[in-house]
Amino acid sequence: MKNGNLQYQFARLSVAEKLIVINIIIFIVSGLIQALFSASPNMVMGWFQLPKNFGEFIVQPWSLVTYSFFHSGIGHIFWNMLMLWFASRIFLNLFDAQRFLTVYFLGVIVGGLFFLLSYNIFPALLNTNTALIGASAGVTAVLLFVCSYIPNQDVRVFIVNVKLWHVGVFFVLIDLIQIPYGGNIGGRLAHLGGALIGYIYARQLLNGNDIGAGFSRFIEGFQNIFKPKEKKPKFKKVYKNQAASSTTTRDYDKVARQKRIDAILDKISKSGYESLSKAEKDFLFKAGKED
Repeated sequence: MKNGNLQYQFARLSVAEKLIVINIIIFIVSGLIQALFSASPNMVMGWFQLPKNFGEFIVQPWSLVTYSFFHSGIGHIFWNMLMLWFASRIFLNLFDAQRFLTVYFLGVIVGGLFFLLSYNIFPALLNTNTALIGASAGVTAVLLFVCSYIPNQDVRVFIVNVKLWHVGVFFVLIDLIQIPYGGNIGGRLAHLGGALIGYIYARQLLNGNDIGAGFSRFIEGFQNIFKPKEKKPKFKKVYKNQAASSTTTRDYDKVARQKRIDAILDKISKSGYESLSKAEKDFLFKAGKED
């Protein structure tokens, strides 16, 4: 397949699907480096994993984000990406890609901070030699966000229908139970950090308070750094009236579309996702795809 076709196919993916592809590529490349060059996992991931010591972290602050792109094995990345795909399908039917990235990376950062603080506060963890990798904190943030935003929405799990809040409670309880008995304490604590920020974000948003607005602007500014600058046209359009009329129509359609989206989201916040008509659900689904 030609490079142009690959770029086109990648561009057509949703933001969550792009994240999944990037995680899989990094997993494959890091695995090949370890296998072909006899490199240890620490040699490959050392500058990207999140260390437990503040002294080491200060030297590599970017690891508070980059740790989420590396995984320890096939099972680790498989379940993380499966859960990300599941949660993102619901999320992106409600909100745009920018908010998805905000929730995801806030989960990654807060989960990483939970890990850092825990291994420097709790006596049982002080002398443990470990580091954090994996997208679990970001994935859990997205999952708990949707479970908290539309808690009474039914979802199919294998052969039974359950409420989204049941799913959220299940995963939080699994992490709490496995802290004393299941090992991987650092990972479990990071999950809980992601779950907490996902829950708080959703509940605050239902109250009309977007706690991630500042972080969202930061992400948008960071993305703009890598966007190619548009070349200014050398000549102005001759048909000024026709262009103005077309622009006005597009602006009107955009405003009307956004008003309908806002009205549907208000209805969800008051009565739940299941209160929507089929037409409203279809409209919200299409709007999420277009964004």
